[in-house]
Amino acid sequence: MTSIQIAPSILSADFCNLERDLKAIANADLVHVDVMDHHFVPNLTLGEPIVKRICEVTDLPVDVHLMIEDPDRWAPEFAKAGAYSVTFHMGATHAPVRLARQLHDMGVRACFAVRPAEPVEPIFDILEEFDMILVMTVEPGFGGQKFLGNQMAKVRRLRDEITRRGLDTKIQVDGGVSPTTAHIVAEAGADVLVAGSAVYGAEDPAKAIDQIRDNAQAAYKD
Repeated sequence: MTSIQIAPSILSADFCNLERDLKAIANADLVHVDVMDHHFVPNLTLGEPIVKRICEVTDLPVDVHLMIEDPDRWAPEFAKAGAYSVTFHMGATHAPVRLARQLHDMGVRACFAVRPAEPVEPIFDILEEFDMILVMTVEPGFGGQKFLGNQMAKVRRLRDEITRRGLDTKIQVDGGVSPTTAHIVAEAGADVLVAGSAVYGAEDPAKAIDQIRDNAQAAYKD
């Protein structure tokens, strides 16, 4: 049975105590880093120098989510900074296949993200080029938003297509994931769950990670 992976988002961490907060999620599978440029989304976070430092101080694979314009130019820089995987958005890239192959040549996993208003069907023809598809269950840009359950139809369509073609592409869900919603996204077919405020807003982040993973794993259908 496929194992559920939990990727806490440091968007909800204390940026003045980031190394401490990275250590607090040592039982996670990945660390999710949201990079925003105040253009593609209405928020500004951090760039590749900080991502490089994060990669140096954590033992977790660093999953970089680029919510930026021109990822064709910038995604390779985050690969150089030490990212394990780099996600870029539909509508932001001019050449998604070329960029995915460039990242693979650099030894980094390539992932594609879909916002709530975007369909998933247009990426079916290039699905095999990607290691993971990220389905956003909130509008990208800010943490703490309400989970959009209607996005599960996309997750199901993706899972059916991946299974039909015998691919090992993972499905990631980001937005409003918590111990109470984890079973919903896992039952739909997602196997990588991003959780921000549900982890860092908990009294015990490590316990919250375990709860999310356990609830998701119990509902996941391989």
